[in-house]
Amino acid sequence: MTTAVLPAAKPASPLARIPRRQRWRDKVNKNILTWLAVGIFLFLYAPIFILIIYSFNANKVVGVWTGFSTEWYSALFNDRQMLNAFKVSIWVAFWSTLVSTILGTLAALSLERFRFRGKMTYDAVVYMPIIIPDIVIALSTLLFFVIVAIPLSRYTVLIAHIAFNISFVAIIVRARLANMDDNLEEAAADLGANEWQMFRQVTLPLLTPGIVAGALMAFTLSLDDFVITFFVAGPGATTLPVRVYSMIKFGVTPEVNAVSTLMFVGSTLLVVISLLLQRK
Repeated sequence: MTTAVLPAAKPASPLARIPRRQRWRDKVNKNILTWLAVGIFLFLYAPIFILIIYSFNANKVVGVWTGFSTEWYSALFNDRQMLNAFKVSIWVAFWSTLVSTILGTLAALSLERFRFRGKMTYDAVVYMPIIIPDIVIALSTLLFFVIVAIPLSRYTVLIAHIAFNISFVAIIVRARLANMDDNLEEAAADLGANEWQMFRQVTLPLLTPGIVAGALMAFTLSLDDFVITFFVAGPGATTLPVRVYSMIKFGVTPEVNAVSTLMFVGSTLLVVISLLLQRK
């Protein structure tokens, strides 16, 4: 007499153990969160894409599409005042990025690697420009220039940009330092490298992605800043955002849309490159 062997019962899947009502509720909540996220992104970025589309509008009246044209970009590059504002913006952004990258990197190294009196206070001061609203920084910087009797010019804009860019560079470079392997520097010291050789051949190459990312972030922030620049800029120191603001007061035109599109594309590329370097 043979005994039939029944196949072993398969264990119930984790989803089968969850009540049907609970699974339906989880699915509905997931869909609600998904559509809510989509709605938020549309609310934030749909106006930007509309602006980009109408920057190629042949009609001078914004909102009335009559055909595709690039004449507003041609007019933009032939506008002498716009080109002068662009040159000032690039000049301020370049020098503020250079100085703030050097000072921010040194600040990050001192805060991460050394102990000294007043370190906590200095650490808090480094974070202050990120926490304080731009309007407060603008007013306090303007008051400082008035007290010390420094006439407003492109150099006062440069000083103000360096002051708030140092914090962003220091934070990015410090994050890179926190993730570094200290054993590499110890190995270099064991092989006979002095402090300068260890910094130049080991620490600096490892910090390079963070330094470049901080520099790109500082350049982007300086190029796009309006509030602080508007308060501390003097005659002949009109940057691109300030120039766009003065044009908007007379109405939004396709030329404003064109320059805004170029600024958006340029800033986005710099931020993306900075984020990729930070991940690397």
